[in-house]
Order: sequence, then structure tokens, then C-alpha cells
Amino acid sequence: MLFLDGVYIVKSDREEQEFIYVSHHSARDIKRLVHQMSQRMARYLTKAGLIEADVENGYLLDELSEEKLTEHQSYSIHYRISTGFQKGKKVFTLQTLPPMLDEPHAGELTAKIAGFSLHAGVRAGANERVKLERLCRYMSRPPVAASRLSLTQSGNICYALKTPYRDGTTHVVFEPLDFISKLAALVPSPRVNLTRFYGVFAPNSSCRARIIIRKKSKTTLENETQTEGEKRRAMTWSARLKRAFNLDIKTCQACGGVVKIIGCIEDPIVISKILNHLQRKQTEFILPVTRAPPANLLCH
Repeated sequence: MLFLDGVYIVKSDREEQEFIYVSHHSARDIKRLVHQMSQRMARYLTKAGLIEADVENGYLLDELSEEKLTEHQSYSIHYRISTGFQKGKKVFTLQTLPPMLDEPHAGELTAKIAGFSLHAGVRAGANERVKLERLCRYMSRPPVAASRLSLTQSGNICYALKTPYRDGTTHVVFEPLDFISKLAALVPSPRVNLTRFYGVFAPNSSCRARIIIRKKSKTTLENETQTEGEKRRAMTWSARLKRAFNLDIKTCQACGGVVKIIGCIEDPIVISKILNHLQRKQTEFILPVTRAPPANLLCH
């Protein structure tokens, strides 16, 4: 979650809004907040019938996996094997490091209480746009890094953890079918927004238009007006590829010239002929096995 470190105050004329910065928090404030959150969440989950609490602690109900969650999600939450003859047993882990003591550094804005944890030590200033983008990229990262996956000699899937667990676990080993089950548990439900905005950033908020900073186009800079089409103009696919994957398809890799589209070929037979011709010349193109997608002719 990404939050503002302050609040917006609407003035009387309701045309301008003033941002009031909240002073820095202390580790004591974070602990008090986590304690309050843990109590409220446990009370809500108990009232909803999702957990059953006793004097010492709380635990998930056994019938929760059948009623509220799918079988794959339930086994994934409990770190259990979901398929095969070892179904129900704990996932095999490798502990190659000694256990670490749970002692936070002095002044660190982190707290852990009753299984709930909160880290509030990362902050980006209003002018630190690069840091803010890096933080957003980290938050939206995929759940599994393919570079840390490997096959063992027995054919199992070994996943190396980026940060070891406090008990010294550095690797988790899955059977192939169980690993697919764990991936299936990560698939989100249909028609569910994975990124949500609240408060002044909500789509229906009347304050959003006056808070969100939009980049102005050349036409806007000249006329200081923006048409309805310019407001809704999305980023092109070439710009998305360059920003997300650092792939600049508008620049020729051979001579560095400008590349532009001169035609679009959608006939699979013609596409296959062109790719076969290029493959014989030992280019980087690969002949597709199935139906060929539309191809664009590029030149510079």
C-alpha cells in the first residue's frame, strides 16, 4: 500500500486544496498502530466466522478451505503439498543459515505483533519522481522471479528466496505438479481490480482532477487548453515497450536510424514466406509453428 504522508484540506472556495504534512512518526507510533490493526482485524474475522479465537491465539477454521477458499489456495496458505501421495504434508524447505534473532534496529519504523507486521520506513518526497516510480515498480512486481527458479537432479522445482526467512530458510522445493498448484492459487478472481485507489485518488473523487499532475503536450503548452481527446490519449505500444522493457522499436539496431511502419501484413501464408526467407539468411526471426500473427513491415 502507498499512502500520503499528510492530508488535503479543501478551502472555502472549493477550488484550491492545501496539503498539510504530517510530522514524522516514531517506532512507538508504529507499534501502537499495528496493535490496533491486529485487534480490529481479528475482531472482524472472528465475527465473519473465518477464524476461531481462544484465550491464547487464533487459528483458521478447518472447514474454511472448503467453504470460503479453493483447495489450492488453502494448501498454499498453510505451506502444504496439495497433490500426490504426500498431500497435506509440509512443503520441503532448505535451511542453510542459522536462525536470526527478531530484534529490529533502533529507530526502524517496523513492528510485528501477533502475526501482523508493518513496515513504514520507506518514503519518497514530492520531487523524488524516480524513487516513487521505483517504489511503485517494486510493489507491482510479479510474485515469482523466474531467475531464481531451478531444477534439481530429481526433477523438482527449487525456488531461491531473495531474503532468507528468520528461521534460516533459503530455498523451497516443490514437486512439479504441486508447483503448478501453487501458481494456480495466485491467479486472481475474474473481474477484480488488482490496483485500487482510495480517498482523493479514487476515480470518482471530486478532488482527483486538482491533485493528479498530468504531463502537458506541445499543443497544451502553446494554447494552455486540452481537448477531450488529449485527456484520454493513452501511451502508445512502442512507448510502453520502451518504458517497461527498454525495447526501442523505433530505432534501427543496425544503423541507429529512425524506424517507421510502412505496411501491415495479416495473411498467415505471406507472413510464413517472409519469415522463411529471413530464416534462411540466419536472422533473429523464428518461424512460428502455429498460426502466424499479423506482422508490420518496418524500414528506416
